[in-house]
Amino acid sequence: MITSEQIEKFIMQAHRVGDAGLTVCSSGNLSWRIGEEALVSGTGSWVPSLTKEKVAVCRVADGEVLNGVKPSMESGFHLGVLRERPDVDVVLHFQSPYATAVACMKEIPRNFNVTAEVPCHVGSEIPVIPYFRPGSPELAEQVKAALKGHNSCLLRKHGQVVCGKDFDQAFERAMFFEMACRIIVLSGGHYEVLSQEEIDDLETYILGKKP
Repeated sequence: MITSEQIEKFIMQAHRVGDAGLTVCSSGNLSWRIGEEALVSGTGSWVPSLTKEKVAVCRVADGEVLNGVKPSMESGFHLGVLRERPDVDVVLHFQSPYATAVACMKEIPRNFNVTAEVPCHVGSEIPVIPYFRPGSPELAEQVKAALKGHNSCLLRKHGQVVCGKDFDQAFERAMFFEMACRIIVLSGGHYEVLSQEEIDDLETYILGKKP
């Protein structure tokens, strides 16, 4: 049973991403798995000022709405990722300014490893998904497939999606992804990325992976 305290925490996290400038007005959505159910921001809701009347409760297994509030049109990929990733409880999706600017470039970078934070927190590989209509089954399937083996992805002409074990981890990934995209945009395309040797070194000494 989802409690009012958990709904309040969900709302607080929605306001947090709004305060960080990751989303404005009705753009963006978020979800949080709690047991066999998930809280999902409601369709058309303004995430930075989300209210409890706009929080949907859905069953993760089949997406059934349990409280009468229609979830975001992107709930298909939110719940899909939660079903595919038992290690993940939070999914965030934003049209954050710089990630969206990169998503709209004619030539989108395939390597975002401009600082150590990217391979250490966001992921050394970030899939780029072709454009599909927001809310479409095709987009949901693409995001679900991309995040089956990654923690972040970029949607062409759309924005970013990240996931994590909790709100702090997912929020950190979203912020560092946005930071990387800001560097790419502000550099005017004149930037360097970490070499594979440098990434391997970070993964060994920062993440504790065996060489």
